[in-house]
Amino acid sequence: MAKRLSPMDVYKLLPRLNCGRCGVSTCLGFSAKLVERTARLEECKPLFEEERYKDNLAQLKDILRPPVLEVAFGPPGREVRVGGKLVLHRHELRYMNPTVIAVDVWDDIGESDLESRVKFIESFRYTYIGRELRLNALALRCRSGNPTKFQNIAERVSKLTDLPIILCSLDPETLEAALIRIGDRRPLIYAATEDNWKDVAELAKMYRCPIVASAPGNLAKLRGLVKALNSEGIDELVLDPGTYTGEGLAYTVNSFTLLRWLACRQGDRLSGYPLLAIPAAVWVDEDLKDKAEEAGWMEAIITAMMIARYADIAIIHGLEVWQLLPNLILRENIYTDPVKPVSVEPGLREFGSPDDKSPLLVTTNFALTYFTVASDIESARLNCYLLVVDTEGLSVESSVAGRKLTAEKIAEAMKEYKVSEKVSHRKVIIPGLAARLKGELEDLTGWEVLVGPRDSSDIPSFLAKYWKV
Repeated sequence: MAKRLSPMDVYKLLPRLNCGRCGVSTCLGFSAKLVERTARLEECKPLFEEERYKDNLAQLKDILRPPVLEVAFGPPGREVRVGGKLVLHRHELRYMNPTVIAVDVWDDIGESDLESRVKFIESFRYTYIGRELRLNALALRCRSGNPTKFQNIAERVSKLTDLPIILCSLDPETLEAALIRIGDRRPLIYAATEDNWKDVAELAKMYRCPIVASAPGNLAKLRGLVKALNSEGIDELVLDPGTYTGEGLAYTVNSFTLLRWLACRQGDRLSGYPLLAIPAAVWVDEDLKDKAEEAGWMEAIITAMMIARYADIAIIHGLEVWQLLPNLILRENIYTDPVKPVSVEPGLREFGSPDDKSPLLVTTNFALTYFTVASDIESARLNCYLLVVDTEGLSVESSVAGRKLTAEKIAEAMKEYKVSEKVSHRKVIIPGLAARLKGELEDLTGWEVLVGPRDSSDIPSFLAKYWKV
């Protein structure tokens, strides 16, 4: 395993002008952000604008290349990025670029069915702890075997949505027919195999599109195919080791795990590309034929397994909400930073139409805590103020125990956000789990401190019983 990259390894290859054009005042600071993957090399303008840094740029691109190469596809402004992984396990750093969930459409679908399906995929949204979860791409399958039909449906889909597209066919002529019409949208080409790779490689170079290298069931062939494509100058690749159902599912999980292990632990560049899974394969499984609900459950389960086992793209078919939501939430949980809690901006929030006699409540800026409290307040249609204190993203109980939520911090927040100008009373309600802060907060502020319920769902009944002005 290669040694860990340090900021100094990067700094010595940067221009060291400290020009600040990257948004960081010093090149050393910028090098640290590059190593942490919170900045992109393209932000250093002199590197790309001045010929004298050409060799340095090439070296930087090489040493900053992640174990799993990042690949982008889709139209400008709506493109998605996959791969870019640095570590095998998320606790080591964090996972970059969440799994792209692509939903299939096919070229012999009816016009009205196509429009309704694309509209559903495009408009599907779900808000989860303040974040908008959505589907990311379309996988256009050639089921008719007719290049002209595939071409027409590709053009039609491109007019219905600007979502990124995966063109799915093993026939280079069919792929080219679609690329003629939508090649400027940089679709992902599926797939190059041991039989057609030369022709597909030519298409990739002609239209500057990334391609999927596919060799289901044989990792040795897959790596050989990658080597052949690399020799043709093709490096924007996604790997398809095969997605099997039933007894073959164990092979699928093992092959994905092995490829990611080879890339991250062994530095194997032939394995160091994003991985594509096709849970939609369950719909052609003979054992599940004419068993739509069972196939839907199996697809959802396999999708969850592949998200957890390093899939960077998952192509699905079912659109039932019970299939989509669990996996969108699973993906969101896996791809959050395990070191940095999900938080919201601190400040004073208003709910309903509060006046100077409305209650003032306190909570922390841990996203899950905040949105739970906010949801309970909104559901009860309360008119109140909610003071969100910066606890570095920790929950109430954790922040009290860790001295991130203290009487001093609440008092400072009350002063900073000028709550005394919003309310004429001098009462503040703290969470039940922060009861120990009551006396000290009263001494610091001179306000009456009420200890609220431990669970925010009890806020309405608490106010009905105890809030008197």
